[in-house]
Amino acid sequence: MNIKVKKLSLEVIESLRMAGSSLTANKMRAALTMLGIIIGVAAVITMVGLGNGAQKAVSNRIQSLGSNLLFVRPGSSREGRAWFGAGSRVSLKNEDWQALEEKCLTAEYVIPEFERNAQIEYGANNWNCEVVGTVPEYETARNFPVVSGRYFNEDEMLNSERVAVIGSDVKDNLFAQEDPLGKTIKVNKSNFVVIGLLEKKGQVGWRNEDDQILIPISTAQKRVFGADFLTGITVKVLHENVIDQAFLEVEKILRRQHRLRREQDNDFSIRNQSDIISTIQETNKTFGFLLAAIASVSLIVGGIGIMNIMLVSVTERTREIGIRKAIGARKRDILLQFLIESIALSLSGGIIGILLGIAFSYGLSTWAHWNTIVSPVSIVVSFTFAMAVGLFFGIYPARKASLLDPIIALRYE
Repeated sequence: MNIKVKKLSLEVIESLRMAGSSLTANKMRAALTMLGIIIGVAAVITMVGLGNGAQKAVSNRIQSLGSNLLFVRPGSSREGRAWFGAGSRVSLKNEDWQALEEKCLTAEYVIPEFERNAQIEYGANNWNCEVVGTVPEYETARNFPVVSGRYFNEDEMLNSERVAVIGSDVKDNLFAQEDPLGKTIKVNKSNFVVIGLLEKKGQVGWRNEDDQILIPISTAQKRVFGADFLTGITVKVLHENVIDQAFLEVEKILRRQHRLRREQDNDFSIRNQSDIISTIQETNKTFGFLLAAIASVSLIVGGIGIMNIMLVSVTERTREIGIRKAIGARKRDILLQFLIESIALSLSGGIIGILLGIAFSYGLSTWAHWNTIVSPVSIVVSFTFAMAVGLFFGIYPARKASLLDPIIALRYE
């Protein structure tokens, strides 16, 4: 048994030596053949790294907003209007907010929200962003502190005063390097005094938390948009452990407010922060897999290139194959030689691709400031896939070489 293993090892070593000699004899051709594998592996690692980084960044940002939040939106999920429906029969009312504030025992804060996009003007500059009418407790409940200035207070809200707290993107687009505090801006042609600047939060999923303006909810409803409903209510629960209890409590109070019978569906929807995190993570994961799948096409193209070059190599070395068979080489020896050459091409390209993929990922993170996380799993999968491509696309040329008739091969010119 040991003799057979030793003999097989010697055969493999000899095949590796001959494969190495064959590849180094045609360096340029070998490099061009590996190019598809190199690009494919590098692209897969980079795309997966970007997907992982985006997923992690979104999770961190959402967690920074608070994990014990419930979001109530008008319209049932079945109607497909969970986040809209304002102005319809399923609109949330101020009375709903007040009822939750009075009766929901598991709620620490109940925050009403009225959101609309509006044109904002300052001097010759203008910007379209989201205007959020809310209450002073928004700062604590939603974890949106100001870096300069202050929030509006209870008196300003009760008196429907025209004061605004702006996000960093709004500040950059309207004021550039100028201090916005104390300046007057126009929101839908109404004058507002800027009293605060929000801390930078960044993009969270599809929503840019820095591209918004906060104003008192009474001002938004009465003086700017002329509405008597809410586009949402955020409930900050006392503790994460009672989030399920709070969910049921909020649902019960709102069903009673809307006078819904037992057999009727909710005309509102409730989602918690963990649901949103899971949804965004699943979406990012799907896009990551999609991008990786697209990048994997390069590996298939590279494999076809390997098969093509190996077929050319078999044709060029037909006489050599005939001589080897004439002096005693078996079909297995010829098959092994060409298969090893094919796998060596693919693995060499895979290793270079892995190094380039890691370099690209860190380069994007360092210079472009994109969040990237290189996963060891993606490296292992890419390497394995590269080897599998070399094996799969190398079998046909290797088998063709091993089946050549030695007499016909020796006569080949």
